Amino acid sequence: MLRTPRALLLDFGGVLVDAPPQPSAPPELVRQFARIVKGAVSDEQIAADLSQGARAYALWRDEVGKTANPIEIPHAQVWANFVSPTWPRSARDAVEREATALAYAWTWRAEWEVRPGVPEALRAAADAGLPLAVVSNTLCGAAHRDYLATTGLSDLFTAEFYSDEAGPRKPNPQLALLAADAVGVPIGDCWFIGDSLHRDIACARRAAAQAAILLRSPRTDREPPDPELTPDATIQDGHGLLELLRQAFGTVHRPSART
Repeated sequence: MLRTPRALLLDFGGVLVDAPPQPSAPPELVRQFARIVKGAVSDEQIAADLSQGARAYALWRDEVGKTANPIEIPHAQVWANFVSPTWPRSARDAVEREATALAYAWTWRAEWEVRPGVPEALRAAADAGLPLAVVSNTLCGAAHRDYLATTGLSDLFTAEFYSDEAGPRKPNPQLALLAADAVGVPIGDCWFIGDSLHRDIACARRAAAQAAILLRSPRTDREPPDPELTPDATIQDGHGLLELLRQAFGTVHRPSART
């Protein structure tokens, strides 16, 4: 049985929300780029460069995650490095001016859905007096924040930390430490819940979180195993998290849960 937590730190995609992959060059995003560059780049070239850029950005994320303390790069640099480096100067300048709006559009998923059992687990934790924080790697945290607001869950969170806003990228432990400091609970009293061994469990271990909990998602099975990154518990969904809380507290509806 896990020791009783005083706060929960949770990943966004794969934990709070199912995040199915979407086309790297959705038509509406191509049209948005086309409006911005005003004909300097063809729609076909925009779509091809978005697809290639998505692959290159994913490879960069994997590689930077292997470094000691990975840091997110600014929105404008994502486009400049991975999508538009060969475009005319006028198009690159226009993209730079709209970099954050484009990052929001590339991040947002119409297919996002809150994972089963997550609302029940979050509300039970909040009822027990546990502060909650989001700790997420993302190109655009504003899209994540807005989605949580549409679900009615954002009011349950004391803080939300996204790599594009805060700077550090998991497994950089600083992102978890910033969240723990924001909720006013030592990291050693926090459960960290994520779906990635190499980003979330590694981050939790490096930050010295009280518990590193793996909530499985499709991404979990795509990662290579690592015997040095064994979670303290593995669960399938929010219902599993609620059961862990019940086991830790005996009940999750006690005002004394934060003591």
